Amino acid sequence: MTRARGRLTPERRVRSTLAFGRRAKPETGKPTRPLRPFMTEKTGTFVVTHAEPDSAVVRDVETAQVHTLGSNPDLEVHDVLEATVAPEPPLDVTWELVDIADRRAIELVDSDLEPTTYEKELAAEAEIGDLVQEERAGTGEIHVFSVPEDEVEPAAQDVLADEETISRAARLEAVRVEVRRSVDDGVLSVRYLPD
Repeated sequence: MTRARGRLTPERRVRSTLAFGRRAKPETGKPTRPLRPFMTEKTGTFVVTHAEPDSAVVRDVETAQVHTLGSNPDLEVHDVLEATVAPEPPLDVTWELVDIADRRAIELVDSDLEPTTYEKELAAEAEIGDLVQEERAGTGEIHVFSVPEDEVEPAAQDVLADEETISRAARLEAVRVEVRRSVDDGVLSVRYLPD
């Protein structure tokens, strides 16, 4: 195959434009997908899932998208931020906190109290393994699980260790998550509470 001087064949054009990170049009004429998604500033509710002195990881509670921060402005694990993050130039591989509108901590409480009578009644009406969700007056929710007696304690520990528990609390605008259980009744309740 011969080429005219200075002229690129379709194959070389694709390789050349990919090397410089531009979108290429292969022989089909359809644009290819970019090598990485375009990152833009984003405002939302984030939970700090990992924190070190010089970096942190935050997770968007609505989309579950994870953002690695290139610095740590005194964040701690389980902090909830109403914030704006943006890609850090020049490479745009890490993120930076541009603005923090609100910051709160969510307290996880492994309570020694049993579920309330009402929560036990809700669990009695449910099948084993079912989740019953009840809105609280005002803000928050109560989740009640009907669980086999021998699985109540492991289920409680799973809820306490699950990052999604904190994310759900952030979505519900709760500041305290209280886990109660009754082994004898096979009931586990998770209370997402405001102040």
